This record gives sequence, C-alpha cells and structure tokens, in this order.
Amino acid sequence: MRGRDHHDLGRRTVSGLAHHLEGWWPAPLRRSDRIHPWPVDAFAGLLDQPSPLAGGNSALPPMWHLFSFLEYPAQHELGADGHPAAGHFLPPIPHRRRMFAGGRWHYHRPLRVGDEVTLRSTVISIEPKIGRSGDLVFVTVRHEYSIGDLLAGVEEQDIVYRSEPPAAPAAPSAPPTEPAEDTTPAEHELRIDPDPTLLFRFSALTYNAHRIHYDQPYATGVEGYPRLVVHGPLLALLALELPRRHHPEAQVLEFHYRLRRPAFTGATIQARGWAPAGDGWCGLAVGELGRLPSLTATVRLRAVEEE
Repeated sequence: MRGRDHHDLGRRTVSGLAHHLEGWWPAPLRRSDRIHPWPVDAFAGLLDQPSPLAGGNSALPPMWHLFSFLEYPAQHELGADGHPAAGHFLPPIPHRRRMFAGGRWHYHRPLRVGDEVTLRSTVISIEPKIGRSGDLVFVTVRHEYSIGDLLAGVEEQDIVYRSEPPAAPAAPSAPPTEPAEDTTPAEHELRIDPDPTLLFRFSALTYNAHRIHYDQPYATGVEGYPRLVVHGPLLALLALELPRRHHPEAQVLEFHYRLRRPAFTGATIQARGWAPAGDGWCGLAVGELGRLPSLTATVRLRAVEEE
C-alpha cells in the first residue's frame, strides 16, 4: 500500500484499520490560487514582526504558502471535531481522528505575491500500522507548486489518522516532564507564549476548525489533552523564523521536520537553532521550555548570491 516515495514513520505491522483502506487510493487533485499579501501581513502581525513585504519585497518567506490554497467546507460538512467529515484525501476509517506528523519542503524558486500558482496534490503513501496508542494510518500527500510551467516548490505532508469511537470523556494526559534532549547552547533562539487568542488567530488564518486549538472543554474532556494544543504547522513556521530572522542572506533550500509530541497553551514555546555545518545543514528544535522538543527539524541553507 506504500507509494514509491514512502517515508517510514514508525514500526510496520498489521493494523486493524487496513481493511477499511482496501481499494482507496484517491486520484490527484489540481487547483490554482493567487498569492495575496494580506495573510502575509496578518501572520507577521501575529508574530509581532514587521511584514516581510515591507520595502517592495514580494517573495514569501519559506512555508508561508500555507496561508494560500485553503479549503472552505460548508458548515454542515464538518464532523464533531471540527474537521470535515469527508474529503478527497481523508481515509475512510471509522471515528477518524487526525494528527499532523511532519513533512518536507524543497525549494526551486520563490513564490511571490501576485503569482498565479498551480497546486497538484497526490497521495504517495498509505501505511497502516500499530503504534503505542493503537491502530494508525499514515498518509503522505505530495504538493507540487508551479508558476506556469516552472516548478516552484515541492512539499510532502505526513498525516496520522486513528480510529477512536465516542466514549466517556478522556482523562487529561499529563504533559512530558523530561529535560530537553539537546542541552548544547543554541546559536539562536526565540520564545513566544501562545495563548488562546494567538491560537484562534492562527486557526483563522489557515481556516482550521479543529476544536483542539480553541475549544478547551472539547480538547480536555473529549480528546484528553491537558490544555489547548498548539498547531503543528505553527511550530514548523516558528522553527523557520530562526533562519529567516538571523540568516536573511540565505535561502532555505530544504526543510525536513517531524512532530514528536504536542505543545500546549500555558507554557513558553522556545525555538532553538544551531549553526550551519559545512554542507549548509543546521538543526532546529521547538517545544515547551525545559521539556523535550515537540518538533525537531533540519534546514539546508544557501547564500542568495550563489543562485
């Protein structure tokens, strides 16, 4: 059931969800969108940063295309968790719960405000597995962004789905208490204190109605989290803020990231970055201050003048 470009994300074994996926391999989708300036300015405001479009610049920072190509399901199409109850790339498993697991971004040329961009999305991997929390399905979708006939970037997103029938409210799980994995002093770091307002604004920017990000009674009483959950894509964008702010002369060529555990409101989120090696790769980590990282990543940089 795997695609040829499958990325192994855990222990392979037989999952009880496999029979639900028999014959399910959705066809590719193609759509277009124009890159608009307002979400770029809006996300910069959320970060308390000046707009990257100031001074006549039109290029998007790496991964800021996430605010384009949004889907707009009708209200009646949403499930109890706020996600669409059905969708082209949503696996047909019962009582579906969704978690963002990570991804990869490969740069070819900049996306700019005003560009008419074509997006081609394809499922490249479907992998049923059994994890520590039970039966899981890992789905990897590849997104190819093109301007005319020119490929601008390739993104792969790894999404994890599990089946969890309705039951009595789950007991809130305790956040991890381990020390950070890497105590080596970072070259750069930034800190934010995500509160419900910040998470609400990010949900609005991405048109994400998943209730774990804004509905505290649902997040704690139904899905068993201790507090509201910080968005995985927001953690990835915070990681990329380090090269954007501290290495503005460099271009992000590749960005590989993995989400390892949730981060929650009520804790300071720290992003740390280490100096690039000789090949341009450097390490990044984002998570609650003093705890194991929620996201670990590597990014490859290249000086702009080398293009």
